[in-house]
Amino acid sequence: MNLAIEEAKKAESRGSVPVGAVIVRDDQVISTAGNEVIKNLNPIAHAEILAIHRACLFFNSSNIKGCDIYVTLEPCAMCAQAISMSRVRRLYFGAYDIKYGAIEKLPYILDYAIHKTEVVGGVLETQCVKILQNFFIKKRF
Repeated sequence: MNLAIEEAKKAESRGSVPVGAVIVRDDQVISTAGNEVIKNLNPIAHAEILAIHRACLFFNSSNIKGCDIYVTLEPCAMCAQAISMSRVRRLYFGAYDIKYGAIEKLPYILDYAIHKTEVVGGVLETQCVKILQNFFIKKRF
């Protein structure tokens, strides 16, 4: 998760919401990404989507079975579905997203997904929340 936090900080330095994602398999980092929505002018350039895409390229496959993903913020519905469709084994996330999160509140995307992904929430939650809070405080003032 610490590497995902570093990716979130890089995203913030680019002006994007500070969310980072890291994909790991057998203790090896396969891909990393930070949110690039603003940088790429692309509403689907979420950290999870980018990290999954890079991992798929690494494996030359449309799925990344056996991989785990670490994300600093609870994934939205789009990212949760991508996590399932790419057959990620486990999702670890930091901060809970009470507004847009789709893992721990409705619509519980992974509960209805074809591929079941194990979920662990609240990993280094305090650090992940702090990065997001500081970002939005700076944006508002």
